[in-house]
Amino acid sequence: MLRGQVGRGVFPPLQRLDVISIASSTTTEHEQTQTRWAIDDLAAAMINRAHHDQAMSRSTIWRILDEADLKPHRSVYWLNSHDPDFDAKAHAICQLYLKAPRMYEQGRLLICSDEKTGMQALGRPEPTQPAQPGKPEKRENDYIRHGTRALIASFVVATGEVIGDLGPTRTSIDFATHLEHVAAQFPEIQGCDWVVDNLNTHWSLDVCRVIAELCRVPFVEMELRTGSQRRAFLTNPNHKYVFHFTPTHGSWLNQVE
Repeated sequence: MLRGQVGRGVFPPLQRLDVISIASSTTTEHEQTQTRWAIDDLAAAMINRAHHDQAMSRSTIWRILDEADLKPHRSVYWLNSHDPDFDAKAHAICQLYLKAPRMYEQGRLLICSDEKTGMQALGRPEPTQPAQPGKPEKRENDYIRHGTRALIASFVVATGEVIGDLGPTRTSIDFATHLEHVAAQFPEIQGCDWVVDNLNTHWSLDVCRVIAELCRVPFVEMELRTGSQRRAFLTNPNHKYVFHFTPTHGSWLNQVE
């Protein structure tokens, strides 16, 4: 076999391991200018290794990476949570999801709430023309901006029902008003567990005031001056409405997401 024309299986395990090792390292470690490895770059890096005297083809490198299930050209974002109680909080919320059907049978709801902001409100300058025989629907290509809107939504886990409020902002007052709107839809329930993330509008004084009214418990503003006091008030298991906060950087545990 001619030099540089090696076939499948010719390269020893050490060289195959080198491919995986290089692909698993950063490009800067090998004085490369690109940010991610491409197959051609890996092939060049293999040649630059002093102890390699045979060029490895692109197909061979691809095959080695595929067998190792390694894709150095791909990149995904991730967010590490430093919440020391992450596991305990996540477990508690997941248990609520499992219990939601039984809770519903007993007259208690599990609701997940969150906001979606920056939604563009767009309109068309001309009305859309409906489809006709031989002609497709015609829609105006241009659009008019009507600003942005924020959607505050609550998802009832046991039934799949979604209750939303659309407005220009998502302040603490907006969220407190949304809670009142949702609670008004279920006047006969025995209680409610509410899953929310750690956004400060979710544990504001306005929210505490609304929850105190819904639970028919005293609202003492002097005892709710700090965030920890408000969160303790909202998570009080003796209340009719009980909040459950997701772990830090764990809002993806909220089903309304």
